[in-house]
Amino acid sequence: MVKRGLIICILLTATHCLKAQQYGLFNTKTLFDGFENPAQKTFVLDSSRKFASNFLLPYFGVNAASKGNSDFIRKAINENKTDLDLLPKGQKGNNTVAQNSNVYLFNLKIFNSYKYHKELGFSWQLRTDAHGNYTNETLDLLNNYQNLLTQLPGPDAFDNDGYAQSYHQFSVSYRENYTKRLAFGIKFSILSGTSYNKLNITDSELAQTGSVTNIAFRGRYLGTFINKDEVSYNTFMPNFRNPGASISLGTSYNAKSGIFIMANVKDLGFIRWNSKSYSKNINASIPLTSASGSNSTIKNIIRDSITLNPERKGFYSLTNAKVDFMLSRSFGFYTPGLILSKNLFYEGGDAAFVNKFRYENFSVTAIPTYSLDNLFFLGMQGMYQTPNFEVFIGSDNLFKTVSQAKGYFNKDAGTGKGYNGAAVYLGLGIKFGNFVEHPLNSSTMPGVGDESPSLFKRFFSIFSKKR
Repeated sequence: MVKRGLIICILLTATHCLKAQQYGLFNTKTLFDGFENPAQKTFVLDSSRKFASNFLLPYFGVNAASKGNSDFIRKAINENKTDLDLLPKGQKGNNTVAQNSNVYLFNLKIFNSYKYHKELGFSWQLRTDAHGNYTNETLDLLNNYQNLLTQLPGPDAFDNDGYAQSYHQFSVSYRENYTKRLAFGIKFSILSGTSYNKLNITDSELAQTGSVTNIAFRGRYLGTFINKDEVSYNTFMPNFRNPGASISLGTSYNAKSGIFIMANVKDLGFIRWNSKSYSKNINASIPLTSASGSNSTIKNIIRDSITLNPERKGFYSLTNAKVDFMLSRSFGFYTPGLILSKNLFYEGGDAAFVNKFRYENFSVTAIPTYSLDNLFFLGMQGMYQTPNFEVFIGSDNLFKTVSQAKGYFNKDAGTGKGYNGAAVYLGLGIKFGNFVEHPLNSSTMPGVGDESPSLFKRFFSIFSKKR
């Protein structure tokens, strides 16, 4: 029987398709905007103070979704019941579960210099990415395998793939104005991997030979742990036994017409998992008959065929890098924006239309988003922001989050329609220290009198002709 806790665990810890982006925070000049989009300003001259931080009050963002078998999963979560009749029989499914989280445990931004509007930042993040594709026949196999014996499924009925990865990210970011309208930014990160598991079944079948039915599958397994005894509190603390690195590059341009353009390459990197990790090429054939035993016995046999006698060696994994592009313009209290985002190494991408409505220090943003996985969702965000304080709360998928929570607390599988999903994020930032005043207004100003050239001007000068 599929327990509710198991389904919730899959949704919350097992992304390629719905990566939590918080598009409503793009071009807001918040701390989040400054770290996620490295060319963005965080400080406002003559208004902001010199330092900005979350003061160890975590920014938190999580997004989870499942596509396919929506009624089956909704009933398992809300009523803790397994109804295999809700699964199409005798055919291959096309189902996805996905999750992503991004938590800024600490961040600090420093106004470094008036000249070129230089800003220096430091941050500590905890990130998870997970995604899985599974078939309906796999659920039958794990919950009531006798159903499969009455009508044998076709080839590749048990082809599944998925991964889950978590790591700490320690970053240094820097941005500056190249000209009055053009800016560049960079974010370099050292990564500390905490856990990784990946299973890819590429070939499977359920075939009958005489009176014996065999299930065969081939594929590959990679992981940093197999048994739950290997996982403890210390597993998820930064230790750099699994080191990695990533880089983000960004640029922004404010045209005379008022159009704002931003482009980023984010989190382009890797993690090297240590030599105590597990690796196994899977090639198994398991007898499967009505006399094979209980479902739990079959589960144990399948698990052993995947995980027993693995090779111990290190391997590399890629971070979920992406490219972003934003086009925006303000019309008084209303600021629309178009955002396109595409994953580089994994499937998935989004097209979002940001609609921000501002009144004094308050703003409300509506963000309809279309995913390349053919899902549509509506995000909403509320924010209170002054030059020295900001607080926000939002959801990338508001209606699904509300219906999912309502159905869960009411124990009602009839609440909600379509795919299952939930997303929420919140955070705050506070600025402190001296004001970053314009030199015409103050006799003391960080960076005034500093004649050192722009970092990016020095870099680009290597490509120019010498006089």
